[in-house]
Amino acid sequence: MATIITSRTPHKTLPLIFLILVFLVTIFLFSKRTLDLHLSIYTTTTNPFNPDPQIHKPLILETNSNDLQPVDDDSVLKNQTGIVDSEPVDENPLLQTNSNGSELVKKSVNWGRKCNMHSGKWVRDERYPIYKPGSCPFVDEAFDCQANGRSDEDYMKWRWQPDQCHLPRFDATDFLVKLRGKRLMLVGDSMNRNQYESLLCMLYDSLPNKSKMYEIHGYKITKGRGYYVFKFEDYNCTVEFVRSHFLVREGTRINGQGNSNPTLAMDKIDKSAERWKRADILVFNTGHWWVHGKTSRGKNYFKEGDYIYPKFDAVEAFRRALKTWGKWIDKNMNQEKLVFYRGYSSAHFRGGEWDSGGTCHGEAEPIKSGRIIETYPPKMKIIEEVIQEMRFPVVLLNVTRLTNFRKDGHPSVYGKNVTGIKKVSTKREDCSHWCLPGVPDAWNELIYATLAAQTN
Repeated sequence: MATIITSRTPHKTLPLIFLILVFLVTIFLFSKRTLDLHLSIYTTTTNPFNPDPQIHKPLILETNSNDLQPVDDDSVLKNQTGIVDSEPVDENPLLQTNSNGSELVKKSVNWGRKCNMHSGKWVRDERYPIYKPGSCPFVDEAFDCQANGRSDEDYMKWRWQPDQCHLPRFDATDFLVKLRGKRLMLVGDSMNRNQYESLLCMLYDSLPNKSKMYEIHGYKITKGRGYYVFKFEDYNCTVEFVRSHFLVREGTRINGQGNSNPTLAMDKIDKSAERWKRADILVFNTGHWWVHGKTSRGKNYFKEGDYIYPKFDAVEAFRRALKTWGKWIDKNMNQEKLVFYRGYSSAHFRGGEWDSGGTCHGEAEPIKSGRIIETYPPKMKIIEEVIQEMRFPVVLLNVTRLTNFRKDGHPSVYGKNVTGIKKVSTKREDCSHWCLPGVPDAWNELIYATLAAQTN
């Protein structure tokens, strides 16, 4: 008998063991996939804090369908209006109760791949706004529409809902916990200041002791000042704003008559960039100043090196400026930082532009249909191209389509306090910026959703 056992050679035993292992692994994988359909999806994602792909369970988010399946990209109708008058919202968005009364964890979505946060609709939600008008001391006059005499309130009652999933309910305390010990900085023009004031109000509303949030220099927010640092003592974090209209360097030149004229160096980063380096999380934007006056005309304005172009195309100048910004990010940002670029926010002037009689006065609800909903500015395509070429993983907050719907959300004639004035002046209306509370709150909800997904 011993002779028979000894005569079995390894070339017969090893294949048998291999076949058994393959059979066992197949059974294990089949069982795991079956379970995962009810529990969660394991995904490969890229973390902006660490560019190396990691396998992890994504944030559990509510999906749109009762069978817990993400919406297929191809199932979104091209002619959707983007408006839903009302829709029930679960009190607990992480749980769903089946017919037997037991609770099932809702299926996860691969945030950023299976869920496009920027394609969706506005849903009327009576729980909104997140903070009440008049409750926040950080809204400057230009965005404080209710205090300036606007009487309708429906424009504050809309919540952005992606087609493929639901955003987590904004949790200001959790947001601050994620910021603990960090510096969040918004860099850009007055549109980013609009978003900045929105974020301050969203966070301020949740603080039990509001005296522990303050501007460290004692500054009051106005459009005339370009740098603010708000500290949250209990979380040892700051939320900051740095004004930079173009992200590249503004300058001056002396013309033939001895007068000073403005210039814009497409190949040099803005002087405020040293401040950018100190932040842990950055939100950049530029765009609206590129369509104004001297910038759009491009005469004796754009420069590279010491050369000032007599005439230069503003769109190409935007491309070169964004590439300068991208190169600076690639060179100066390390993988512990998180960088957002917030895309172009739509304006809604009719009958003219901001300086030629354009108006949006009297608009009381979002756009329901029309070509404007699908409008996509050439500058956004440039932004996408630049970000694609960069080494550093910038998160694009593509709010263009989101804002296309919202002709009702602008200050219009309510950008100034008109108390005691019988007739509101309509000579120049603001149909670019946004009332607060209002549309920029949704942009900050997208930032929160991204932070929640990355740190889950």
